[in-house]
Parts: sequence; structure tokens; C-alpha cells
Amino acid sequence: MKTIALYCGSSSGHDPAYVQAAKDVGKLLVEQGIDLVYGGGSVGMMGAVADAVIQGGGKVTGIIPTFLENKELGHHGVTELVVVETMHERKIKMFEMADGFIALPGGLGTMEELFEVLAWSQLAIHRHPCGLLNVRGYYDGLLQQLRHMVSEGLLRGEDRSRLIASSDASELLEAMRFWTPPVTGKYGLGEQGIGKL
Repeated sequence: MKTIALYCGSSSGHDPAYVQAAKDVGKLLVEQGIDLVYGGGSVGMMGAVADAVIQGGGKVTGIIPTFLENKELGHHGVTELVVVETMHERKIKMFEMADGFIALPGGLGTMEELFEVLAWSQLAIHRHPCGLLNVRGYYDGLLQQLRHMVSEGLLRGEDRSRLIASSDASELLEAMRFWTPPVTGKYGLGEQGIGKL
């Protein structure tokens, strides 16, 4: 993995552990020689992870839509800040640059981004690992819901395995590095059936 797309909150949350986790992930990416692509924000957890990578001498690419840049939320200290027109363009550019995806604690936008890349994995649009950093049990409820979806027959166990979860960032990156996607997806799409957006 040369570049990780990171999804997280533009807020800091109530627990200082969330911002600390973002900083720790940023430092870890630098230590492992992995570039960061993220949503381009300068605030909250987004700003914290970008600042940590910058301070460590790593490469950061921010992708931000015009309407957010106009509100002066763009991080102008990153290696490259790419301004796009829409949220859809932002997500596609992040997707195209990444060799893997990690979600930290966040809100609706984080959930939407994570589940989109998971769905694209299921459809064999990509074969990159998708990780979830479960800081202080933030995602325990989500992981329980995924187990419930499998038990109810609405999510295949193989497709549930597309999401790698850990409370430890180092363990998460290690697991992502050695992850192998299921042979087939929901529609029987294997390596020969890689789709395109």
C-alpha cells in the first residue's frame, strides 16, 4: 500500500481519544512510508491526521469541493490541495489515488464513504483493503449490526469479511497489508470480473 484514503470526522468529537487516534494514524503512515489522501479539511480529526503527516515529513493530498473551500475549511499546508466541483468528484479522486481505505470515528459522511468503497469491493470494482479503526469501541454497534445482517441472510459472510476492524492502528495496517479479497463477490465477480466506475 503506497497511499491510504482516510475517512474521518471534520469534528473532533467529545472524547480526546479520537483526535489522538487521528494523530497516531498520521505518524504511523509516515513511519511506514504511506502517503495520505483525505478530504482536504483543516479542522477536527481531518486536520489532526493531516497535520501529523505533514509534521512527520510525509505526503498529504487533500481533495475538497469548492463549496467547502469557499468556507475556508481547506488545509493549505498540505502537499497538494485539489479543489473539485462536487462531493462525487472528491470521492472518485480519493478512490483513484488509494491502495487502501481506512475509516476513523466520524459521522454520516464517514459512514457513506466507507460503505461506498465496501459496496464497490463487493461488486469487484476494486480489490483494495477496507479498514475500520474502532477507537474506544466507537464502532462496536456497527460491527454488531454487520453480524446481525449476516445472521439475517442479508449480507454474505464473505462480504462481511471485506471490512477489517481493529482498535489498534498498527495491527489494522498489518492486517490490511496481508488481506486477500474473497474469490467471488455477491454476483460471482472474481478477479476476471473487475468492474469500472
